[in-house]
Amino acid sequence: MSQVLCDQIAALVLQALDAAQSAGDLPPFPLPDPAVERGRHEQHGDYASSVCLKLAREARMNPLEIAQRAIAHLSPAPFVGRAEAVAPGYINVWLDEDWLTSQVERILAAGSDFGRLDKGGGQRVQVEFVSANPTGPLTIGSTRNAVLGDALASVLEAAGCQVEREYYVNDAGSQIRRFGESVLARYAQALGEAAPFPEDGYHGSYVLGLGRELAEEAGRRYLEMERVAAVHAVAAWAIGQILIGVRRDLAELGVEFDTWRHEQSFRAEGLLDQALTRLRAGGYVVEYDGATWFRHPDLEKDVVLIRSPQVIPEPAERPTYLASDAAYLLDKLVKRGFDRAIYVWGADHHGDVPRLKAAAQALGLDPERAVLVIYQMVNLWQGGEEVRMSKRTGDFVTLRELLEQVGPDPIRFMLLSRSADSTIDFDLDLAVEQSDRNPVYYVQYAHARIASILRHAQEEGWAVDAPADLALLHHPSELGLVRKMLELPEVIDLAASQLSPHYLPFYAQELAAVFHAFYRDCRVVSSEPGDEGLTRARLRLVRAAQGVLARVLALMGMSAPERM
Repeated sequence: MSQVLCDQIAALVLQALDAAQSAGDLPPFPLPDPAVERGRHEQHGDYASSVCLKLAREARMNPLEIAQRAIAHLSPAPFVGRAEAVAPGYINVWLDEDWLTSQVERILAAGSDFGRLDKGGGQRVQVEFVSANPTGPLTIGSTRNAVLGDALASVLEAAGCQVEREYYVNDAGSQIRRFGESVLARYAQALGEAAPFPEDGYHGSYVLGLGRELAEEAGRRYLEMERVAAVHAVAAWAIGQILIGVRRDLAELGVEFDTWRHEQSFRAEGLLDQALTRLRAGGYVVEYDGATWFRHPDLEKDVVLIRSPQVIPEPAERPTYLASDAAYLLDKLVKRGFDRAIYVWGADHHGDVPRLKAAAQALGLDPERAVLVIYQMVNLWQGGEEVRMSKRTGDFVTLRELLEQVGPDPIRFMLLSRSADSTIDFDLDLAVEQSDRNPVYYVQYAHARIASILRHAQEEGWAVDAPADLALLHHPSELGLVRKMLELPEVIDLAASQLSPHYLPFYAQELAAVFHAFYRDCRVVSSEPGDEGLTRARLRLVRAAQGVLARVLALMGMSAPERM
Protein backbone atom coordinates (compact mmCIF):
# COMPACT_ATOMS: atom_id res chain seq x y z
CA MET A 1 0.00 0.00 0.00
CA SER A 2 1.13 3.52 -0.78
CA GLN A 3 1.19 6.24 1.84
CA VAL A 4 0.09 9.82 1.39
CA LEU A 5 3.07 12.07 2.03
CA CYS A 6 1.06 15.05 3.26
CA ASP A 7 -0.56 12.77 5.88
CA GLN A 8 2.85 11.57 7.04
CA ILE A 9 4.13 15.14 7.32
CA ALA A 10 0.95 16.21 9.13
CA ALA A 11 1.55 13.42 11.67
CA LEU A 12 5.11 14.67 12.22
CA VAL A 13 3.92 18.25 12.76
CA LEU A 14 1.24 17.14 15.21
CA GLN A 15 3.79 15.02 17.07
CA ALA A 16 6.17 17.99 17.24
CA LEU A 17 3.48 20.29 18.65
CA ASP A 18 2.54 17.68 21.23
CA ALA A 19 6.21 17.21 22.20
CA ALA A 20 6.64 20.98 22.53
CA GLN A 21 3.69 21.08 24.91
CA SER A 22 5.04 18.15 26.93
CA ALA A 23 8.41 19.93 27.25
CA GLY A 24 6.73 23.12 28.41
CA ASP A 25 7.78 25.05 25.30
CA LEU A 26 4.14 25.58 24.40
CA PRO A 27 1.19 26.03 26.75
CA PRO A 28 -1.48 23.35 26.89
CA PHE A 29 -4.34 23.74 24.42
CA PRO A 30 -6.28 21.36 22.12
CA LEU A 31 -4.28 20.40 19.04
CA PRO A 32 -6.13 20.24 15.73
CA ASP A 33 -5.15 18.00 12.86
CA PRO A 34 -2.61 20.13 11.01
CA ALA A 35 -3.51 20.82 7.40
CA VAL A 36 -0.55 20.15 5.12
CA GLU A 37 -0.45 21.21 1.50
CA ARG A 38 2.05 20.91 -1.31
CA GLY A 39 4.25 23.99 -1.56
CA ARG A 40 3.18 26.44 -4.23
CA HIS A 41 6.71 27.71 -4.85
CA GLU A 42 9.94 25.72 -4.87
CA GLN A 43 11.62 28.13 -2.47
CA HIS A 44 8.86 27.47 0.08
CA GLY A 45 9.50 23.75 0.27
CA ASP A 46 7.72 20.65 -0.99
CA TYR A 47 5.05 20.84 1.71
CA ALA A 48 3.80 23.51 4.09
CA SER A 49 1.53 23.71 7.13
CA SER A 50 -0.26 26.84 8.32
CA VAL A 51 -1.48 25.24 11.55
CA CYS A 52 0.57 27.61 13.74
CA LEU A 53 -1.33 30.59 12.34
CA LYS A 54 -4.52 29.05 13.67
CA LEU A 55 -3.03 28.36 17.09
CA ALA A 56 -1.92 31.92 17.89
CA ARG A 57 -5.07 32.84 19.83
CA GLU A 58 -5.12 29.56 21.83
CA ALA A 59 -1.41 29.78 22.65
CA ARG A 60 -1.40 33.57 23.09
CA MET A 61 1.86 33.60 21.17
CA ASN A 62 3.19 34.88 17.87
CA PRO A 63 2.54 32.15 15.25
CA LEU A 64 6.14 32.31 14.03
CA GLU A 65 7.35 31.57 17.55
CA ILE A 66 4.94 28.62 17.78
CA ALA A 67 6.35 27.27 14.51
CA GLN A 68 9.95 27.71 15.70
CA ARG A 69 9.27 25.87 18.95
CA ALA A 70 7.48 23.07 17.11
CA ILE A 71 10.36 22.70 14.63
CA ALA A 72 12.74 22.16 17.55
CA HIS A 73 10.79 19.02 18.45
CA LEU A 74 10.30 17.65 14.92
CA SER A 75 11.32 13.98 14.89
CA PRO A 76 13.74 12.79 12.19
CA ALA A 77 12.12 11.03 9.26
CA PRO A 78 13.82 9.48 6.22
CA PHE A 79 11.72 11.50 3.79
CA VAL A 80 12.41 14.89 5.44
CA GLY A 81 15.51 16.72 4.25
CA ARG A 82 14.93 19.89 6.23
CA ALA A 83 12.18 21.91 7.85
CA GLU A 84 11.98 25.62 8.54
CA ALA A 85 9.71 28.01 10.39
CA VAL A 86 9.02 31.05 8.22
CA ALA A 87 6.98 34.22 8.69
CA PRO A 88 4.21 34.73 9.44
CA GLY A 89 4.10 31.23 10.97
CA TYR A 90 4.41 28.52 8.37
CA ILE A 91 6.24 25.22 8.77
CA ASN A 92 7.88 24.42 5.43
CA VAL A 93 9.26 20.96 4.68
CA TRP A 94 11.69 19.89 1.96
CA LEU A 95 11.91 16.22 0.95
CA ASP A 96 15.26 14.48 1.26
CA GLU A 97 16.85 14.06 -2.17
CA ASP A 98 18.45 10.67 -1.43
CA TRP A 99 15.09 9.41 -0.20
CA LEU A 100 13.44 10.83 -3.32
CA THR A 101 15.67 8.92 -5.73
CA SER A 102 15.26 5.71 -3.70
CA GLN A 103 11.50 5.90 -4.35
CA VAL A 104 12.00 5.06 -8.02
CA GLU A 105 12.49 1.39 -7.15
CA ARG A 106 9.48 1.46 -4.83
CA ILE A 107 7.32 2.83 -7.64
CA LEU A 108 8.61 0.15 -10.00
CA ALA A 109 8.01 -2.60 -7.45
CA ALA A 110 4.41 -1.46 -6.89
CA GLY A 111 3.68 -1.58 -10.63
CA SER A 112 0.00 -1.14 -11.46
CA ASP A 113 -0.79 -0.99 -7.73
CA PHE A 114 1.19 2.21 -7.19
CA GLY A 115 -0.98 4.75 -5.41
CA ARG A 116 -3.27 2.13 -3.87
CA LEU A 117 -4.37 3.16 -0.37
CA ASP A 118 -6.11 1.45 2.52
CA LYS A 119 -8.10 4.49 3.65
CA GLY A 120 -11.36 2.90 2.53
CA GLY A 121 -10.80 0.08 5.00
CA GLY A 122 -12.67 -2.38 2.80
CA GLN A 123 -15.91 -0.37 3.06
CA ARG A 124 -18.56 -1.77 0.70
CA VAL A 125 -19.62 0.98 -1.69
CA GLN A 126 -22.08 0.81 -4.52
CA VAL A 127 -21.78 3.31 -7.34
CA GLU A 128 -24.97 3.44 -9.38
CA PHE A 129 -24.54 5.43 -12.57
CA VAL A 130 -25.77 6.01 -16.11
CA SER A 131 -29.18 4.43 -15.33
CA ALA A 132 -30.72 6.23 -18.32
CA ASN A 133 -34.33 5.32 -19.03
CA PRO A 134 -34.28 2.41 -21.52
CA THR A 135 -36.43 4.33 -23.98
CA GLY A 136 -33.66 5.46 -26.32
CA PRO A 137 -29.93 5.33 -27.03
CA LEU A 138 -27.44 6.99 -24.70
CA THR A 139 -26.98 10.72 -25.22
CA ILE A 140 -23.97 12.96 -24.50
CA GLY A 141 -25.42 13.73 -21.05
CA SER A 142 -25.61 10.03 -20.18
CA THR A 143 -22.09 9.64 -21.54
CA ARG A 144 -20.78 12.15 -18.99
CA ASN A 145 -22.61 10.16 -16.32
CA ALA A 146 -20.92 6.95 -17.51
CA VAL A 147 -17.42 8.43 -17.54
CA LEU A 148 -17.85 10.18 -14.20
CA GLY A 149 -19.32 7.15 -12.44
CA ASP A 150 -16.77 4.69 -13.79
CA ALA A 151 -13.77 6.86 -12.87
CA LEU A 152 -15.27 7.51 -9.45
CA ALA A 153 -15.61 3.77 -8.88
CA SER A 154 -11.98 3.29 -9.94
CA VAL A 155 -10.57 5.87 -7.51
CA LEU A 156 -12.69 4.48 -4.67
CA GLU A 157 -11.26 1.03 -5.40
CA ALA A 158 -7.75 2.51 -5.44
CA ALA A 159 -8.48 4.16 -2.08
CA GLY A 160 -9.29 0.80 -0.49
CA CYS A 161 -13.06 0.39 -0.90
CA GLN A 162 -14.88 -2.66 -2.20
CA VAL A 163 -16.86 -1.19 -5.07
CA GLU A 164 -19.79 -2.52 -7.06
CA ARG A 165 -20.87 -0.78 -10.26
CA GLU A 166 -24.59 -0.89 -10.97
CA TYR A 167 -26.94 0.20 -13.74
CA TYR A 168 -30.54 0.77 -12.62
CA VAL A 169 -33.01 -0.10 -15.39
CA ASN A 170 -36.15 1.97 -14.95
CA ASP A 171 -38.44 -0.49 -16.76
CA ALA A 172 -41.74 0.24 -15.00
CA GLY A 173 -44.20 3.09 -15.09
CA SER A 174 -45.96 5.39 -17.51
CA GLN A 175 -42.90 6.27 -19.60
CA ILE A 176 -42.46 2.60 -20.47
CA ARG A 177 -46.10 2.37 -21.55
CA ARG A 178 -45.67 5.45 -23.76
CA PHE A 179 -42.54 3.93 -25.25
CA GLY A 180 -44.37 0.69 -25.98
CA GLU A 181 -47.26 2.59 -27.58
CA SER A 182 -44.81 4.56 -29.73
CA VAL A 183 -42.97 1.51 -31.03
CA LEU A 184 -46.27 -0.34 -31.54
CA ALA A 185 -47.56 2.56 -33.68
CA ARG A 186 -44.39 2.60 -35.83
CA TYR A 187 -44.56 -1.19 -36.10
CA ALA A 188 -48.16 -1.04 -37.32
CA GLN A 189 -47.30 1.72 -39.79
CA ALA A 190 -44.41 -0.36 -41.13
CA LEU A 191 -46.98 -3.07 -41.88
CA GLY A 192 -49.16 -0.62 -43.81
CA GLU A 193 -51.66 0.14 -41.07
CA ALA A 194 -52.92 3.70 -40.52
CA ALA A 195 -52.07 3.61 -36.81
CA PRO A 196 -52.22 6.95 -34.97
CA PHE A 197 -49.09 7.98 -33.11
CA PRO A 198 -49.61 8.84 -29.42
CA GLU A 199 -49.51 12.57 -28.70
CA ASP A 200 -47.09 12.09 -25.80
CA GLY A 201 -45.11 9.37 -27.54
CA TYR A 202 -41.40 9.01 -28.20
CA HIS A 203 -40.37 10.59 -31.49
CA GLY A 204 -37.12 10.09 -33.31
CA SER A 205 -35.63 8.03 -36.08
CA TYR A 206 -34.60 5.27 -33.67
CA VAL A 207 -38.30 4.58 -32.87
CA LEU A 208 -39.00 4.28 -36.59
CA GLY A 209 -36.14 1.85 -36.87
CA LEU A 210 -37.42 -0.25 -33.97
CA GLY A 211 -40.88 -0.40 -35.57
CA ARG A 212 -39.49 -1.59 -38.89
CA GLU A 213 -37.22 -4.13 -37.20
CA LEU A 214 -40.12 -5.56 -35.21
CA ALA A 215 -42.30 -5.76 -38.32
CA GLU A 216 -39.62 -7.79 -40.11
CA GLU A 217 -39.09 -10.02 -37.08
CA ALA A 218 -42.67 -10.64 -35.88
CA GLY A 219 -44.92 -10.05 -38.88
CA ARG A 220 -48.49 -9.20 -37.78
CA ARG A 221 -48.30 -11.06 -34.45
CA TYR A 222 -48.78 -7.99 -32.23
CA LEU A 223 -51.63 -6.59 -34.34
CA GLU A 224 -53.58 -9.73 -33.52
CA MET A 225 -53.12 -9.35 -29.75
CA GLU A 226 -55.31 -7.44 -27.28
CA ARG A 227 -53.93 -3.89 -27.23
CA VAL A 228 -52.83 -3.62 -23.58
CA ALA A 229 -51.01 -6.95 -23.84
CA ALA A 230 -49.46 -5.87 -27.14
CA VAL A 231 -48.17 -2.61 -25.63
CA HIS A 232 -46.53 -4.48 -22.73
CA ALA A 233 -45.00 -7.10 -25.03
CA VAL A 234 -43.70 -4.56 -27.53
CA ALA A 235 -42.29 -2.38 -24.72
CA ALA A 236 -40.42 -5.38 -23.27
CA TRP A 237 -39.01 -6.26 -26.70
CA ALA A 238 -38.01 -2.63 -27.44
CA ILE A 239 -36.33 -2.22 -24.03
CA GLY A 240 -34.33 -5.36 -24.74
CA GLN A 241 -33.16 -3.91 -28.07
CA ILE A 242 -32.24 -0.58 -26.50
CA LEU A 243 -30.27 -2.29 -23.74
CA ILE A 244 -28.34 -4.35 -26.29
CA GLY A 245 -27.15 -1.09 -27.85
CA VAL A 246 -26.49 0.51 -24.44
CA ARG A 247 -24.34 -2.44 -23.33
CA ARG A 248 -22.44 -2.45 -26.62
CA ASP A 249 -21.73 1.28 -26.60
CA LEU A 250 -20.73 1.35 -22.93
CA ALA A 251 -18.42 -1.63 -23.45
CA GLU A 252 -16.71 0.21 -26.31
CA LEU A 253 -16.36 3.22 -24.00
CA GLY A 254 -14.71 0.87 -21.50
CA VAL A 255 -17.57 0.85 -18.98
CA GLU A 256 -18.69 -2.48 -17.54
CA PHE A 257 -21.20 -3.08 -14.75
CA ASP A 258 -21.20 -5.71 -12.04
CA THR A 259 -25.00 -5.71 -11.79
CA TRP A 260 -28.01 -4.52 -13.75
CA ARG A 261 -30.94 -3.95 -11.37
CA HIS A 262 -34.45 -3.70 -12.81
CA GLU A 263 -37.17 -1.57 -11.20
CA GLN A 264 -39.76 -4.24 -11.90
CA SER A 265 -37.85 -6.62 -9.63
CA PHE A 266 -38.58 -4.37 -6.61
CA ARG A 267 -42.27 -5.05 -7.00
CA ALA A 268 -41.79 -8.76 -7.59
CA GLU A 269 -39.64 -9.03 -4.45
CA GLY A 270 -42.03 -7.00 -2.32
CA LEU A 271 -39.51 -4.18 -1.67
CA LEU A 272 -41.96 -1.49 -2.74
CA ASP A 273 -44.53 -2.76 -0.23
CA GLN A 274 -41.86 -3.02 2.47
CA ALA A 275 -40.79 0.58 1.90
CA LEU A 276 -44.37 1.86 2.10
CA THR A 277 -44.98 -0.18 5.27
CA ARG A 278 -41.90 1.35 6.94
CA LEU A 279 -42.90 4.86 5.94
CA ARG A 280 -46.43 4.36 7.27
CA ALA A 281 -45.13 2.91 10.54
CA GLY A 282 -42.99 6.00 11.03
CA GLY A 283 -45.93 8.34 10.45
CA TYR A 284 -44.57 9.73 7.18
CA VAL A 285 -47.53 8.74 4.97
CA VAL A 286 -50.78 10.66 4.56
CA GLU A 287 -53.78 9.99 2.32
CA TYR A 288 -55.83 12.64 0.57
CA ASP A 289 -57.21 13.47 -2.89
CA GLY A 290 -57.31 9.72 -3.53
CA ALA A 291 -53.50 9.52 -3.47
CA THR A 292 -50.79 8.43 -1.03
CA TRP A 293 -48.33 11.16 -0.02
CA PHE A 294 -44.95 11.35 1.72
CA ARG A 295 -44.83 14.01 4.44
CA HIS A 296 -41.51 14.92 6.07
CA PRO A 297 -40.49 17.95 8.19
CA ASP A 298 -37.42 18.56 6.01
CA LEU A 299 -39.58 19.01 2.89
CA GLU A 300 -41.58 22.13 2.11
CA LYS A 301 -44.53 20.18 0.76
CA ASP A 302 -45.89 16.65 0.52
CA VAL A 303 -44.68 14.43 -2.32
CA VAL A 304 -46.88 11.87 -4.07
CA LEU A 305 -45.91 8.23 -3.51
CA ILE A 306 -48.92 6.47 -5.09
CA ARG A 307 -51.01 8.36 -7.60
CA SER A 308 -54.78 8.42 -7.44
CA PRO A 309 -56.58 5.80 -9.59
CA GLN A 310 -58.74 8.66 -10.88
CA VAL A 311 -55.57 10.25 -12.30
CA ILE A 312 -53.69 7.09 -13.33
CA PRO A 313 -56.04 4.11 -13.84
CA GLU A 314 -53.25 1.56 -14.51
CA PRO A 315 -52.09 0.13 -11.11
CA ALA A 316 -48.56 -0.58 -12.36
CA GLU A 317 -48.09 3.11 -13.20
CA ARG A 318 -49.33 4.60 -9.94
CA PRO A 319 -46.10 4.40 -7.85
CA THR A 320 -43.96 7.50 -8.41
CA TYR A 321 -40.20 7.83 -8.74
CA LEU A 322 -39.96 8.56 -5.01
CA ALA A 323 -41.75 5.32 -4.13
CA SER A 324 -39.32 3.36 -6.28
CA ASP A 325 -36.38 5.32 -4.83
CA ALA A 326 -37.49 4.36 -1.32
CA ALA A 327 -37.63 0.69 -2.32
CA TYR A 328 -34.22 1.01 -3.97
CA LEU A 329 -32.77 2.47 -0.75
CA LEU A 330 -33.94 -0.60 1.16
CA ASP A 331 -32.49 -2.82 -1.55
CA LYS A 332 -29.10 -1.09 -1.43
CA LEU A 333 -28.59 -0.33 2.24
CA VAL A 334 -30.59 -3.07 3.96
CA LYS A 335 -31.08 -6.08 1.72
CA ARG A 336 -27.63 -5.96 0.11
CA GLY A 337 -25.94 -4.18 3.01
CA PHE A 338 -23.75 -1.62 1.27
CA ASP A 339 -22.06 0.82 3.64
CA ARG A 340 -22.60 3.65 1.17
CA ALA A 341 -24.74 4.02 -1.92
CA ILE A 342 -23.46 6.64 -4.36
CA TYR A 343 -25.84 7.96 -7.00
CA VAL A 344 -24.60 9.84 -10.08
CA TRP A 345 -27.43 12.08 -11.25
CA GLY A 346 -27.82 14.85 -13.81
CA ALA A 347 -28.53 18.43 -12.79
CA ASP A 348 -32.22 17.99 -13.71
CA HIS A 349 -32.52 15.72 -10.64
CA HIS A 350 -31.18 18.35 -8.24
CA GLY A 351 -34.63 18.82 -6.71
CA ASP A 352 -34.88 15.11 -5.94
CA VAL A 353 -31.86 15.17 -3.60
CA PRO A 354 -33.66 16.43 -0.45
CA ARG A 355 -36.51 13.97 -1.12
CA LEU A 356 -34.16 11.00 -1.30
CA LYS A 357 -32.35 12.10 1.87
CA ALA A 358 -35.67 12.57 3.67
CA ALA A 359 -36.85 9.15 2.50
CA ALA A 360 -33.67 7.55 3.82
CA GLN A 361 -34.18 9.14 7.24
CA ALA A 362 -37.85 8.15 7.28
CA LEU A 363 -36.92 4.54 6.51
CA GLY A 364 -34.68 4.49 9.59
CA LEU A 365 -31.45 4.78 7.61
CA ASP A 366 -28.58 7.21 8.04
CA PRO A 367 -29.07 9.74 5.20
CA GLU A 368 -25.28 10.17 5.00
CA ARG A 369 -25.06 6.64 3.61
CA ALA A 370 -26.89 7.84 0.49
CA VAL A 371 -24.45 10.09 -1.38
CA LEU A 372 -25.42 12.03 -4.48
CA VAL A 373 -23.03 13.34 -7.11
CA ILE A 374 -24.78 15.87 -9.37
CA TYR A 375 -23.22 16.75 -12.72
CA GLN A 376 -23.93 19.55 -15.16
CA MET A 377 -24.68 19.41 -18.87
CA VAL A 378 -22.33 19.01 -21.83
CA ASN A 379 -22.25 21.35 -24.83
CA LEU A 380 -20.83 19.98 -28.08
CA TRP A 381 -18.87 22.28 -30.39
CA GLN A 382 -17.52 21.75 -33.89
CA GLY A 383 -16.15 24.26 -36.34
CA GLY A 384 -16.69 27.02 -33.80
CA GLU A 385 -20.43 26.34 -33.59
CA GLU A 386 -22.52 24.53 -31.01
CA VAL A 387 -23.86 21.17 -32.19
CA ARG A 388 -27.43 20.73 -30.98
CA MET A 389 -28.68 17.86 -33.11
CA SER A 390 -27.28 14.79 -34.80
CA LYS A 391 -26.30 15.56 -38.38
CA ARG A 392 -27.09 11.96 -39.29
CA THR A 393 -30.59 11.59 -37.88
CA GLY A 394 -31.75 15.05 -36.85
CA ASP A 395 -32.16 13.75 -33.29
CA PHE A 396 -30.00 14.21 -30.20
CA VAL A 397 -26.30 13.34 -30.47
CA THR A 398 -25.67 9.81 -29.21
CA LEU A 399 -22.72 8.06 -27.58
CA ARG A 400 -22.51 5.83 -30.66
CA GLU A 401 -21.86 8.85 -32.89
CA LEU A 402 -19.22 10.22 -30.50
CA LEU A 403 -17.46 6.86 -30.43
CA GLU A 404 -17.39 6.73 -34.22
CA GLN A 405 -16.20 10.33 -34.55
CA VAL A 406 -13.56 10.68 -31.82
CA GLY A 407 -13.11 7.30 -30.06
CA PRO A 408 -13.37 6.34 -26.38
CA ASP A 409 -10.17 7.90 -24.99
CA PRO A 410 -10.86 11.53 -25.97
CA ILE A 411 -14.46 11.14 -24.75
CA ARG A 412 -13.34 9.92 -21.36
CA PHE A 413 -10.59 12.49 -20.88
CA MET A 414 -12.66 15.47 -22.02
CA LEU A 415 -15.68 14.50 -19.92
CA LEU A 416 -13.49 14.12 -16.82
CA SER A 417 -11.64 17.38 -17.35
CA ARG A 418 -14.01 19.52 -15.28
CA SER A 419 -15.56 19.08 -11.85
CA ALA A 420 -19.03 17.57 -11.89
CA ASP A 421 -20.64 20.90 -10.96
CA SER A 422 -19.17 22.63 -14.03
CA THR A 423 -20.65 22.65 -17.52
CA ILE A 424 -18.35 21.11 -20.15
CA ASP A 425 -17.80 22.50 -23.64
CA PHE A 426 -16.68 19.45 -25.65
CA ASP A 427 -14.71 20.54 -28.73
CA LEU A 428 -15.00 17.73 -31.28
CA ASP A 429 -12.24 19.21 -33.46
CA LEU A 430 -9.79 19.50 -30.56
CA ALA A 431 -10.57 15.96 -29.41
CA VAL A 432 -9.10 14.47 -32.60
CA GLU A 433 -6.30 16.98 -33.12
CA GLN A 434 -2.83 15.43 -32.86
CA SER A 435 -0.95 18.28 -31.23
CA ASP A 436 0.04 19.54 -27.81
CA ARG A 437 -3.15 21.61 -27.79
CA ASN A 438 -5.09 18.39 -27.32
CA PRO A 439 -4.59 17.30 -23.68
CA VAL A 440 -5.50 13.70 -24.53
CA TYR A 441 -2.79 13.51 -27.16
CA TYR A 442 -0.32 15.36 -24.91
CA VAL A 443 -0.69 12.85 -22.06
CA GLN A 444 -0.77 9.70 -24.16
CA TYR A 445 2.18 10.91 -26.23
CA ALA A 446 4.27 11.09 -23.05
CA HIS A 447 3.65 7.38 -22.49
CA ALA A 448 4.36 6.55 -26.12
CA ARG A 449 7.55 8.64 -26.03
CA ILE A 450 8.81 6.63 -23.05
CA ALA A 451 8.04 3.40 -24.88
CA SER A 452 10.06 4.73 -27.82
CA ILE A 453 13.00 5.62 -25.52
CA LEU A 454 12.98 2.11 -24.06
CA ARG A 455 12.84 0.49 -27.51
CA HIS A 456 15.76 2.64 -28.65
CA ALA A 457 17.74 1.70 -25.54
CA GLN A 458 17.19 -2.00 -26.19
CA GLU A 459 18.26 -1.57 -29.79
CA GLU A 460 21.45 0.05 -28.48
CA GLY A 461 22.06 -2.99 -26.27
CA TRP A 462 20.91 -1.62 -22.94
CA ALA A 463 19.09 -3.88 -20.47
CA VAL A 464 16.27 -1.53 -19.53
CA ASP A 465 15.42 -3.45 -16.33
CA ALA A 466 19.01 -3.70 -15.07
CA PRO A 467 19.79 -2.48 -11.51
CA ALA A 468 21.06 1.07 -11.27
CA ASP A 469 22.62 3.49 -8.83
CA LEU A 470 19.71 5.88 -8.39
CA ALA A 471 21.79 8.26 -6.29
CA LEU A 472 23.19 9.48 -9.62
CA LEU A 473 19.85 11.20 -10.24
CA HIS A 474 20.32 14.71 -8.93
CA HIS A 475 19.38 16.99 -11.85
CA PRO A 476 16.42 19.24 -10.88
CA SER A 477 14.35 17.81 -13.74
CA GLU A 478 15.05 14.25 -12.56
CA LEU A 479 14.06 15.06 -9.00
CA GLY A 480 11.05 17.02 -10.23
CA LEU A 481 9.82 13.95 -12.10
CA VAL A 482 10.13 11.78 -8.99
CA ARG A 483 8.31 14.40 -6.92
CA LYS A 484 5.45 14.53 -9.39
CA MET A 485 5.15 10.73 -9.50
CA LEU A 486 4.92 10.60 -5.71
CA GLU A 487 1.88 12.89 -5.81
CA LEU A 488 -0.35 10.17 -7.26
CA PRO A 489 -1.41 8.73 -3.87
CA GLU A 490 -2.43 12.24 -2.79
CA VAL A 491 -4.44 12.70 -5.98
CA ILE A 492 -6.22 9.38 -5.47
CA ASP A 493 -6.95 10.28 -1.84
CA LEU A 494 -8.31 13.69 -2.85
CA ALA A 495 -10.43 12.31 -5.70
CA ALA A 496 -11.88 9.55 -3.50
CA SER A 497 -12.56 11.68 -0.43
CA GLN A 498 -14.18 14.48 -2.44
CA LEU A 499 -15.82 12.13 -4.97
CA SER A 500 -14.15 14.24 -7.66
CA PRO A 501 -12.26 12.22 -10.29
CA HIS A 502 -11.58 15.38 -12.31
CA TYR A 503 -8.31 15.62 -10.36
CA LEU A 504 -7.00 12.72 -12.45
CA PRO A 505 -6.78 14.48 -15.85
CA PHE A 506 -5.24 17.56 -14.22
CA TYR A 507 -2.58 15.39 -12.59
CA ALA A 508 -2.02 13.45 -15.82
CA GLN A 509 -1.33 16.69 -17.72
CA GLU A 510 1.03 17.90 -14.99
CA LEU A 511 2.91 14.59 -14.96
CA ALA A 512 3.19 14.62 -18.76
CA ALA A 513 4.50 18.21 -18.67
CA VAL A 514 7.12 17.35 -16.05
CA PHE A 515 8.21 14.32 -18.06
CA HIS A 516 8.48 16.34 -21.30
CA ALA A 517 10.63 18.89 -19.41
CA PHE A 518 12.86 16.09 -18.13
CA TYR A 519 13.17 14.72 -21.67
CA ARG A 520 14.20 18.18 -22.87
CA ASP A 521 16.79 18.64 -20.12
CA CYS A 522 18.23 15.14 -19.66
CA ARG A 523 19.41 12.78 -22.36
CA VAL A 524 18.34 9.30 -21.26
CA VAL A 525 20.59 7.08 -23.38
CA SER A 526 24.04 8.61 -23.53
CA SER A 527 26.97 7.42 -25.63
CA GLU A 528 29.45 9.56 -23.70
CA PRO A 529 32.22 7.65 -21.88
CA GLY A 530 31.54 7.39 -18.17
CA ASP A 531 27.77 7.94 -18.55
CA GLU A 532 26.86 4.25 -18.35
CA GLY A 533 25.68 4.46 -14.72
CA LEU A 534 23.64 7.59 -15.39
CA THR A 535 22.01 5.98 -18.43
CA ARG A 536 20.98 2.95 -16.36
CA ALA A 537 19.58 5.22 -13.62
CA ARG A 538 17.61 7.31 -16.11
CA LEU A 539 16.22 4.19 -17.76
CA ARG A 540 14.87 3.14 -14.35
CA LEU A 541 13.43 6.61 -13.89
CA VAL A 542 11.60 6.67 -17.22
CA ARG A 543 10.39 3.11 -16.71
CA ALA A 544 8.83 4.27 -13.41
CA ALA A 545 7.31 7.34 -15.10
CA GLN A 546 5.83 5.09 -17.78
CA GLY A 547 4.19 2.97 -15.08
CA VAL A 548 2.71 5.96 -13.27
CA LEU A 549 1.36 7.42 -16.51
CA ALA A 550 -0.20 4.06 -17.35
CA ARG A 551 -1.68 3.90 -13.86
CA VAL A 552 -3.41 7.28 -14.03
CA LEU A 553 -4.62 6.57 -17.58
CA ALA A 554 -6.09 3.26 -16.35
CA LEU A 555 -7.86 5.04 -13.48
CA MET A 556 -9.48 7.26 -16.11
CA GLY A 557 -10.38 4.18 -18.15
CA MET A 558 -8.03 5.11 -20.99
CA SER A 559 -5.41 3.24 -22.97
CA ALA A 560 -1.66 3.76 -22.62
CA PRO A 561 -0.37 3.55 -26.22
CA GLU A 562 3.12 2.29 -27.00
CA ARG A 563 3.22 4.11 -30.35
CA MET A 564 1.52 7.23 -31.71
